[in-house]
Amino acid sequence: MDTRAAAGTVAELMADRWGDDRPGLWCEEEVLTHHEVAAGAAARAALLTDLLPPDAEPHVGVLLDNTPEFPLWLGAAALAGAAVAGVNPTRRGAELARDILHTECRILVTERTHLPLLKGLDLPGVRLLVTDAGEYADLLAPYADARLDASRATPHDRFLLYFTSGSTGAPKAALCSQGRLAAAGRSLAGQFSLGPEDVHYLCMPMFHGNAVIAGWAPALVTGAGVALRRRFSASRFLPDVRRHGATYFTYVGRAIQYVLATEPGPDDRDNPLRLGFGTEAGAVDAAAFERRFGVRLVEGYGSSEGGAAVQWSPGTPPGAVGRAAPGLVVLDPESREECPPARFDAAGRLLNGDEAIGELVNQGPSPFEGYWRNPAAEAERRRDNWYWTGDLFYRDADGYLYFAGRTDDRLRVDGENLAAAMIENILARYEGAAAVAVYAVPDPVTGDQVMATIAGTFDPEAFARFLLAQTDLGTKMAPRFVRVAGRMPVTATHKIQRAALRKEGLRCADPVWWRPPGESAYRLLTREDLEHAEGPPAPTRGPSPVRRQGLEPRTR
Repeated sequence: MDTRAAAGTVAELMADRWGDDRPGLWCEEEVLTHHEVAAGAAARAALLTDLLPPDAEPHVGVLLDNTPEFPLWLGAAALAGAAVAGVNPTRRGAELARDILHTECRILVTERTHLPLLKGLDLPGVRLLVTDAGEYADLLAPYADARLDASRATPHDRFLLYFTSGSTGAPKAALCSQGRLAAAGRSLAGQFSLGPEDVHYLCMPMFHGNAVIAGWAPALVTGAGVALRRRFSASRFLPDVRRHGATYFTYVGRAIQYVLATEPGPDDRDNPLRLGFGTEAGAVDAAAFERRFGVRLVEGYGSSEGGAAVQWSPGTPPGAVGRAAPGLVVLDPESREECPPARFDAAGRLLNGDEAIGELVNQGPSPFEGYWRNPAAEAERRRDNWYWTGDLFYRDADGYLYFAGRTDDRLRVDGENLAAAMIENILARYEGAAAVAVYAVPDPVTGDQVMATIAGTFDPEAFARFLLAQTDLGTKMAPRFVRVAGRMPVTATHKIQRAALRKEGLRCADPVWWRPPGESAYRLLTREDLEHAEGPPAPTRGPSPVRRQGLEPRTR
């Protein structure tokens, strides 16, 4: 029997690599064979078993860049029956300490470059292992000949505590078992015909679920090689791919956009890649990536917590994610009724978004395994014994699903429901836009107004002409306000921080252009305009010291 196909745990998949002397892991100048990876994981598993207090949760925090130590500790945790909490190095101070303490990590694996982040933090009972310090090598030395034992692991063993990105709120630690990760790896390997001769390029941070679930897990299933990039670099993307012979990569958020922003070369298509898999590249950038590099991007959908997934298949219409599997429905969150199918005009414009857009819900069996110590968040996901994704979708008459953004990204303009993602896809065609985010700001009377942040160059007259030329831009979709930013605020995984943009609204440090009611031209928003745009202020008991950022000089 092929053990790779039958393996139900990550530990068993790791055991499959024992004795495999093919090159299996590349990072900068370092190369490890598959066997060396398995042996390194076994040594760290033995160390972890001895270091973890018997009364502690078997959790190890990993605060590392994408270095070989990260997958080695993933393997170690699987063999030791422990769980890895990927710690986000972009978090700071009390928030960083909260992540480590909330997940009850008694061991924190890190490196010297991240030690300044931990300085001054109160982390009682947490032991640091610094991977590039001499003491670490001395600590590991007695375990160098540890044998790999996968017999103690079960599919139900907790394996990952990975934080949601936090792009729309405070991050939550989602749970993933060894069995679910192994199953996800097998599913993706089968879906994309991945095999042992492939090389998976992991340029997304491994503290996030995308790199581990969509990149590392299928490589472990098939015995493919893994090439690590310490931190994502758009300029090094193509050289890395060529250097390592990478055939498959994963991406999140605006990473594709950053690669496209690099200087084109006449030999861009001279590369070994055959597939990229990820989310949020957008149809415009995906098409541009394929034209330039000759590589197809597959936009997938899977909730971060694993409760619902949609697979692309041949025949999927442009713009759709895939066909709805049994149990996946689009519901009106208030009535709990299924939304009617989408209707389109000849130009492909959605005609009935107000009724067709709803929340994607999994009414069938769900692999969602919960959040760590967060019952309120779990209850929100498991309403009515169904899994509510928190994501907006609409479906066509043939059952194909189209992503329309987060539930937080829904706008209600003049009584009509709009989805921010749909508007973003249209505005992304604007020549000056390097990145676009669309979100709601309050209407002074009722409902919302559409606001867009554009990173790049902005010509108000050219933008107005551009909007008029878009046949699929509904009359209520055109932005009332346009914030022009030098750079789009993003998370560590390159997802736009819409929550921060919504919070700042019109009162931001960047210039804001607006289109007054009844007008088609844009002009700079002034302090006087702001009074009309926001409506009369709420009654107060005294003078308000609120500063209107961006509308007066900033002083220090």
